[in-house]
Amino acid sequence: MNIILFGPPGAGKGTQAQFIVKKHNYFQLSTGNLLRDEVSLKTPLGREIEKLISNGKFASDETVNTLLRQSITNLKFRDRIIFDGYPRNVEQAKNLELILSEFNQTIGHIIFLNVTRDIVEKRIMGRVTCEKCHMTMNEYFNKQQIELHPCGKEFLKKRKDDNLDIVVARYDTYMTVTKPVLDFYSKNANFSEIDGAAEIEQITNKINDVLRV
Repeated sequence: MNIILFGPPGAGKGTQAQFIVKKHNYFQLSTGNLLRDEVSLKTPLGREIEKLISNGKFASDETVNTLLRQSITNLKFRDRIIFDGYPRNVEQAKNLELILSEFNQTIGHIIFLNVTRDIVEKRIMGRVTCEKCHMTMNEYFNKQQIELHPCGKEFLKKRKDDNLDIVVARYDTYMTVTKPVLDFYSKNANFSEIDGAAEIEQITNKINDVLRV
């Protein structure tokens, strides 16, 4: 079964998705990583995407859908995908259902990590992401893990869009644009809301309880 993992920037989606990948043998499909990978390839599309995310804006639905379809059609990940940060609006939600239906796949669980803006601000300002393995850590909370990171500290970078003004703008945009999506999914029996301000281990345990249902 496929999983949708919701939450504003800095809610801990990436961290929790990594735990699910390791424990349940899933593939994490982060639209953010798909976009950043395209940027790193320096394609015309990648350069266009870079301009947008550098200013805290989101890529168009058409761009995201193109990159998304390439991953969903990979049989290696069939019914083992965590959609991290997608869909962001109702049109994307409907499009995802169409694509999955096309390949006889479904959404097994929809999990929303709810967290306030002040918590997000504190988390994001210390965030670093590995350019090789995409693991996300925090300079304030994960000092030992950063020192021992197997890829090497030289690959740990701050995102260009991780500054306070952009964080606030992205949070407000996310909550405004995504509320209709939450309304769209919240009526489903497989929708779960979890307090994203809790300790990481507590959140992980709650997600595992949901997945065992």
